[in-house]
Amino acid sequence: MSIQTTIANAAETLPPSLARIAHAVIDDPDAVTTSTISELAAACGTSVASVVRFCRAIGLTGYPALRVALATELGRESAQRRASSGFGSEISAGDTLRAATVKIAALESLAIEETVRRLDHTALEAAIDAIDGADRILLFGVGASRLVADDLGHKLLRIGRTPLVLSDAHEASAAAALGATRSVAVGVSHSGTTAETVRFLLAARAAGTTTIALTGSPGSPLAQAADQTLVTHAREPRLRAGAMVSRIAQLAVVDCLFVGVARRRHAHTVHALERTAEAARALRGE
Repeated sequence: MSIQTTIANAAETLPPSLARIAHAVIDDPDAVTTSTISELAAACGTSVASVVRFCRAIGLTGYPALRVALATELGRESAQRRASSGFGSEISAGDTLRAATVKIAALESLAIEETVRRLDHTALEAAIDAIDGADRILLFGVGASRLVADDLGHKLLRIGRTPLVLSDAHEASAAAALGATRSVAVGVSHSGTTAETVRFLLAARAAGTTTIALTGSPGSPLAQAADQTLVTHAREPRLRAGAMVSRIAQLAVVDCLFVGVARRRHAHTVHALERTAEAARALRGE
């Protein structure tokens, strides 16, 4: 997995001193490859020991390993950028609109590629089993994550399933607390720390419901509250309004879930999609 994506995903859950280091690396990874550990610590207003702890928190043995990983990845991406303008690069104040849109497309393509390549197919299969066998499917997310929950709900509804996309935290907690023998609850949060979504999954698990997390942080509270965790990998640009690149990665996983459920009953799925498409055409007067 990309070291820059690993750091970006971890930044939300690290302690403040380590999060400062993460953001410094995200903001200028090139500078880190030429800085000593003391220089990075001073730039972040922290200690050398904190930099070492940061490296270990993201799965590396120490600062030399971080510099090597970044230098290797930046070199590879530099070559890819020359071949496909803007691959994985950050949006800057000096970019033209055309350059910014190319970079967004590159970041989104990278997020889909990394997410699908790194998907835990055992967890994905278990999540598909749970959704396919459920009589009640609860879906919840806050903000931009709500849009992802809506998308999964819409897709499942089109093939005759009974999803319930919950609109606010009180409603979500109430529905989760009821539980059911054949029910599943899906919580969506890129950071994995959204309090309402974490409480939703905790309440569902306490009620005996199978829980699924869709998140960019495998060590987050949301992941810990889930029976199955589906992890996305995305580098959000600093210039953002809510989720951008991360939402694209989440939607890719939603499509994988949908296809996994749909293919279990292929003939039924095709018939359901034809009937729902026909109903929509009738409303458009076609």
